[in-house]
Amino acid sequence: MGKTWAGKGHDVLFSYSKNQDKLRAIAAAAGPTARIGTPVDAVAFGDVVLLAVPWAAVTDALQAAGPIGGKILFSCCNCLNPDFSGLVLGTTTSAAEEIEKQTPEARVVEALPPMAQILAAESHRLSGDQISTFYCGNDAAAKSVVASLLRDLDLEPVDAGPLTSARFIEPAGMLNVQLSYGMGLGPFIATKVLRG
Repeated sequence: MGKTWAGKGHDVLFSYSKNQDKLRAIAAAAGPTARIGTPVDAVAFGDVVLLAVPWAAVTDALQAAGPIGGKILFSCCNCLNPDFSGLVLGTTTSAAEEIEKQTPEARVVEALPPMAQILAAESHRLSGDQISTFYCGNDAAAKSVVASLLRDLDLEPVDAGPLTSARFIEPAGMLNVQLSYGMGLGPFIATKVLRG
């Protein structure tokens, strides 16, 4: 996502990796508007802080970032079990809501973009069709910014309402994981909202 955003003219800072050489290579591939830094640097640098780490690393990543203040925290974290067999949390709370509890000062917006393999491909469309991506949050202005970033990824942002809607978005993301890997459909599948 960062590489695409850098290509669209956004300044991007990559952070939070155990492998600094890999992080430098990603930033170099993203172009001249990309750089690397610490999680604290990332929070100071960005108007939007993207949290895209495995569920087990969320608390560590947020602690490493320090206070986020009133910035937009764009979460792409689904609370998958480490073996992808299901979700750690169900429909009475969500990863997004638990992240908001850890960062109550931030304006949390959640969206779960399509599989990484799609995002790494030259086109983010499947058979020419734009992929729908649900997003939710409690701050309208923050949601508008995230929707714009999703459009920059050539995705169709679909507003799913308040942050509690993450309770439904995350199981839908788990369904894609199950179809892709559990049912053998492969990672090049996604959701499309059709209107009639």
